[in-house]
Amino acid sequence: MKIKAQISMVMNLDKCLGCHTCSITCKNAWTNRTGTEYMYFNNVETRPGRGYPRDWEDQDRWLGGWELVDGKLRLRSGGKLARFLKLFYNPEQPGVHDYFEPYTYDYDELVESPRRKHSPVARPRSLVTGNRMDITWGPNWDDDLAGTEHARQDANLQKASEVGTQIKLDLEDLFMKYLPRTCNHCLNPACVAACPSGALYKRDEDGVVLISQDQCRGWRACVPSCPYKKIFYNYETNKSEKCTFCYPRLESGLPTICSDTCVGRLRYNGVLLYDEDKVKAAASTEDPAQIWCAIKDVLADPFDPAVIASAKEGGVSDSWILAAQDSPVHKLICEWNLALPLHAEYRTLPMVWYIPPLSPILSRVAATTDLADADEMRIPVAYLAELFSAGDPQPVRSIINKMTAMRQHMRAKGLGLPLPETAFDAEELEEMYQLLAIADRADRFNVPEAATPVRAERLAAQRECGFSNASKQGRFDV
Repeated sequence: MKIKAQISMVMNLDKCLGCHTCSITCKNAWTNRTGTEYMYFNNVETRPGRGYPRDWEDQDRWLGGWELVDGKLRLRSGGKLARFLKLFYNPEQPGVHDYFEPYTYDYDELVESPRRKHSPVARPRSLVTGNRMDITWGPNWDDDLAGTEHARQDANLQKASEVGTQIKLDLEDLFMKYLPRTCNHCLNPACVAACPSGALYKRDEDGVVLISQDQCRGWRACVPSCPYKKIFYNYETNKSEKCTFCYPRLESGLPTICSDTCVGRLRYNGVLLYDEDKVKAAASTEDPAQIWCAIKDVLADPFDPAVIASAKEGGVSDSWILAAQDSPVHKLICEWNLALPLHAEYRTLPMVWYIPPLSPILSRVAATTDLADADEMRIPVAYLAELFSAGDPQPVRSIINKMTAMRQHMRAKGLGLPLPETAFDAEELEEMYQLLAIADRADRFNVPEAATPVRAERLAAQRECGFSNASKQGRFDV
């Protein structure tokens, strides 16, 4: 047993508004420089849809993540020699047309245009080539367009399963949901394994996956290897960049900027403890539909004395162990079994999990009930299963039914009606309601600061550098 700490996130899709506030605050904080215009460390996709970059889930095309060959894990993008041969031409790497070509507008045309019969027009101009261009794709191109051809080209609908045959996406069967996405900071990151220069690494103290800009040589092997396509290439600096999980904020005890500014309050940040010795076995699970269960087996019980002893032996501080014991993320994933990982079949063991959304009930049952079970809701369970449980509908169905039971219980309690009989504990349903519905900021985020003594000393030094302290100590003249 080798216990490590991991900062994790859970998103409650039942509360996502599709407002893109998280995307904008993330972009303003991290990607407001030249060469990063097309980078969205955090983006919100309308589902069904093609996503961003376009069709990122089609791993038959992109060859991202891991595959199991004769019981052994290997990168789908190939070995070292295969990646080296694709150094100057890699057909599995998304092109600018799969993201969008960064552009601006000819604003000078509006200001400096001479007198003419027609009003001048500010046409788009590429920031890469400087030439005029037509805008044909973007990060939110299919936003709220669930009934269009973009939705019908969703990779999850193209799979040979009950999803493609039963979901017609006709007007009467139309459904839509939002899917916020960020880097998953996986336990078994394919990007780290694919990097030939060793620039990508997973921090030992909190599990955040980062790219050393000093070591990165711009090989771009990480871009196709990441199955979620959350690593981007900066064409200005010739280096790769990715979501940092706002690690400077984490070190100060603050949640990620996307979580802190979320209008729907759907994000939860907290600490998980996991057994590093079980990671490889979990990623090598033969049945893809059971990988999410294997990930939960990797996660350790923070109240187990043996786990606590191993964590302390591995350098996990007492404050982090206490945070793991009072982690909203641990409650949602391990105690209440409400969350699932996104495409666990990629075998990267993601540490960003999702609570599947409820949706309006079908019109054929609306006259007889107010709250139906999972199979009578507009968003098909089979579609959600393709996203979160490798096609197995049972985990998704169980979560949605439990969420529905919570709503039925709290509705009856609020109206003074007899409490409905359910298979779930009433006290647990009320605790779920407190965290999922009316939790304040302190309940949703439990991020301990200073994972290591060195960072604790630096944090203390930063606090001593305020204006008043600095002037008293003669650090600068006023």
